[in-house]
Amino acid sequence: MAFSVPSKKSGKTYYLHLREQPRKNGGITKLYYFAGDVRPEVVDSLPEGYIVIENERTGLPFLKKAT
Repeated sequence: MAFSVPSKKSGKTYYLHLREQPRKNGGITKLYYFAGDVRPEVVDSLPEGYIVIENERTGLPFLKKAT
């Protein structure tokens, strides 16, 4: 089951995705993003240590490190 968040402003559902970007030094950077549809990169749960915040103006969700 994909991790999803409904927008409080628009009511649209957004799904969390993960793209792993290779770096020049051989490491990998994990890029999390929300999309309005389910793609192959969809993840099942929220990454540990993060919370979902919604942009008040646009209604789009994004991740923020938990304090």
